[in-house]
Amino acid sequence: MAAALCLPRAGAPFILLRASRFAPWAAPVLRRRLLSGPPTAGELPPPALPPISKLADPPVVGTPEPPLPFRSVEAEILRDIDPVVQLIKDILHSERYGDGECLCPKDENVVVEKLLSYHPRAHDKIGCGLDAIMVDRHPEFRKSRCLFVVRTDGVWIDFSYQKCLRAYIREKYPSHAERFIREHFKRT
Repeated sequence: MAAALCLPRAGAPFILLRASRFAPWAAPVLRRRLLSGPPTAGELPPPALPPISKLADPPVVGTPEPPLPFRSVEAEILRDIDPVVQLIKDILHSERYGDGECLCPKDENVVVEKLLSYHPRAHDKIGCGLDAIMVDRHPEFRKSRCLFVVRTDGVWIDFSYQKCLRAYIREKYPSHAERFIREHFKRT
């Protein structure tokens, strides 16, 4: 076999292909020449194209993954409830309303429509009728301010705006509500 490598013959490409076993780095170039025809002087042979499946763009390192379906719904829920949450925080934690003061009609309408109507026990809270919504200190937890329903019979009873929001989320986003509530609300 060594003699066949040294002797020039008409079948030289055969010898070079056989020699590729001994010089594997030369094999791809020789095979390309054989398959694509001889290159002209000074030109490189055309590169072999990869299979079509490998022509797709490879993933770029550092590119963020597309958001999970929950993350897009989570953002939607936050956009939905954020105006109401900001209003409630402003009512409870700013000096807009003093202790024992009733809300203005505009704020009262938002609280009734967006919160109180979704409270799990709204009918019990409203009772004989709603006269006003009031801000005051909680009777047991004196450092906390909360919202109260002032009924037409003069009785006032506190309600949790967080319970209202949780019920609203459960009604409007049933398939994602529990996960959202678990991640965004304190346990009560």
